[in-house]
Amino acid sequence: MSQAFEVNFDGLVGPTHNYSGLSFGNVASTGNQRAASNPKLAAKQGLAKMKALHDLGFKQGVLAPHERPDVASLRQLGFGGTDAQVIARAAKEAPAILAAATSASCMWTANAATVSPSGDTADGRVHFTPANLNNKFHRSIEHPTTRRILQAMFADESRFAVHAALPAQMHFGDEGAANHTRFCHEYDGAGVEFFVFGASAFDTRYPKPARFPARQTLEACHAVARLHGLKEEGVVYAQQDPDTIDAGVFHNDVISVGNRNVLFHHEKSFLQQQDVLDELARKLAAVGGQFVPIEVPQAEVTVEEAVKSYLFNSQLLSRADGKMIIVVPEECRNIERVWAYLQKLVHSGGPIAEIRVFDLKQSMQNGGGPACLRLRVALSASEIAAVNPNVMMSEALFGTLNAWVDRHYRDRLAPEDLADPQLLVECRTALDELTGILGLGMVYPFQLA
Repeated sequence: MSQAFEVNFDGLVGPTHNYSGLSFGNVASTGNQRAASNPKLAAKQGLAKMKALHDLGFKQGVLAPHERPDVASLRQLGFGGTDAQVIARAAKEAPAILAAATSASCMWTANAATVSPSGDTADGRVHFTPANLNNKFHRSIEHPTTRRILQAMFADESRFAVHAALPAQMHFGDEGAANHTRFCHEYDGAGVEFFVFGASAFDTRYPKPARFPARQTLEACHAVARLHGLKEEGVVYAQQDPDTIDAGVFHNDVISVGNRNVLFHHEKSFLQQQDVLDELARKLAAVGGQFVPIEVPQAEVTVEEAVKSYLFNSQLLSRADGKMIIVVPEECRNIERVWAYLQKLVHSGGPIAEIRVFDLKQSMQNGGGPACLRLRVALSASEIAAVNPNVMMSEALFGTLNAWVDRHYRDRLAPEDLADPQLLVECRTALDELTGILGLGMVYPFQLA
């Protein structure tokens, strides 16, 4: 029996979680702009999901938040003086830029990186490429810190390779694992890596969406596959349906999710969808797997309902008996047709046999569901043993992190609060303590006075 696991590393929501509506193309994000947020509740909702999955027997880890506001980025844009003066000037002259520099968007760790397990790579190591997230300024400033955090978590260079992000340029726009899925028979065996892109930067034969941006390029997918040493026969590339992007499907994980040999997806996920499914089936069969696509018809759940409910921004988790759990947000239960489809799904006799519902409203109101909050890393038992043990969820860590949140987080953050220089002090104080809790070393550039 395989001694390998898919470990979910969830983003710990940061102290500056707020609703600034920064993500054009993400309907929930822009729709809740200027609402007051509750950072403390957001962090606790995320921790509750992590602990619940840990208690079910799944391997669960934590990814730390970033320092916000990012004063270094504000200085780079010409705001000078002390940290407090930088924030005050940005609030007065460019409040939208201050909001971007204060975003807690690193909580959505599906965008942290693309991960290739050791069973797929040429050198037999687990490879990580932090996403450059070039399409949005507030996300494009994340990857240097993300890389340092990943290096602190996966420090054994004989087992792990943490690359630099791709060039921070539109032609190589990379959104990480939100546009990447891996199919396999066993987590530590050879698999098929599925890269989904919105458009090609150089090849005009590929169509583009008309309303919203195509954030992931084909060229970025190719580059990550090369960096990770993937074989052509173990990779499939597919283009998102541009009309589906224009309906609010800004990442592939809003319209499909996969685990092991199963792809749960919408009828309108990809261009030339049947060809894509056939290629996945053929390549997975070559490494000993039997591909199982579960396609949701538009007649039962529309794209608009999928976006509103985040049905596909779910987690598929393998139980010990081989069946799968689907982890969905509460919003799925609140939309009658979506909930009816889920009931039909789990009683169909197929691989997905159980539903787990979580209240993630604080994240959902900013456009991030269960899948957005986690980075999947397939690891063998020996590779798990090499991971920084401080970041792995446990009863003790759950209690420690909840107490840490209680000490450092506000329970209300309104748009005008982003101009408060004390927010930076609070964030730095919290992160200074967190580095010790999670054993992260010097991943943050600041030093407390």
